[in-house]
Amino acid sequence: MKPWMYPLLVVFGAASYGILSTIIKLAIQDGFTASEAVTSQYYTGFLLALIIFILVKRGVPTLRGSFPVLIAGLLTAITGTVYGKAVEYMPASLAVVLLFQFTWIGMLYECIGAKRLPKQSEVVSLVFLFGGTILAAGLIDVDVSGIPWQGWAWGLAAAFSFAAFVTANQKPVPGMDVVTRLFLMSFYAAIVITFFQSPEILWNGMLGDGLWIYGAILGVFGIVLPIFLFSIGVPKVGAGMSSILSAVELPVAIIASMLLLGERLTLLQFLGIFLVLFGMTWPAMLQRFAIKRRLRLRQAE
Repeated sequence: MKPWMYPLLVVFGAASYGILSTIIKLAIQDGFTASEAVTSQYYTGFLLALIIFILVKRGVPTLRGSFPVLIAGLLTAITGTVYGKAVEYMPASLAVVLLFQFTWIGMLYECIGAKRLPKQSEVVSLVFLFGGTILAAGLIDVDVSGIPWQGWAWGLAAAFSFAAFVTANQKPVPGMDVVTRLFLMSFYAAIVITFFQSPEILWNGMLGDGLWIYGAILGVFGIVLPIFLFSIGVPKVGAGMSSILSAVELPVAIIASMLLLGERLTLLQFLGIFLVLFGMTWPAMLQRFAIKRRLRLRQAE
């Protein structure tokens, strides 16, 4: 696989997360709760991962050296759980802004692990991402004075856990292929969700009443695709840059809500989306410019 494809895999994986909030809102409009929709996402995602594993591997998965996969599975389930709690205490627009603090938190994780300071291009990128997120989420018109501290705590917890999830995906497991990683990670995540969400959907008839449709969509775009693509792309790109590239989730979420829910896109939100996309691509553009400059200097010699 060519090097330029790995960042694209991270972008596509993060973009798939962007449609989840819209699908969950559609499920709520259809009479289901957010907890039921999230539970169907993880259960259906595990079922799809199991089918893929059986068709591709046709064997028993190895657990040797799978501790990083266990941690990643726990983190993805924890992120979904605590983010759901944050939305209970505050407007979704503010919860999104708190979640998107994972961009600088993920960069912080990588800098601590590598014992280095952030690069200038990374700092500039994070500034654009932060400003763009505030505008794109429509936070300018939100009154935050009456929001309890629990909402802030859950929102920041979601940001820290998602950044940790991206970081955990940075570590490949020797001898473990992507299909096995997908299966094990989805299995661990489904176990965690069982204790914190709504496992009763397995026997109360909700799945047969149409929840399975939302579960299938959420399972593909919230479990199978992102885990699969992150498992390939993040180890090659790095956790810090992956956190920056994952900011594409916000523009996708806003566009999806506009197309599927009929929500209106304001001029400030459009400007915010532009700033987020610019912040994502800034390090890559700077790197490409530096490469061209070095080539010109060599040719001049």
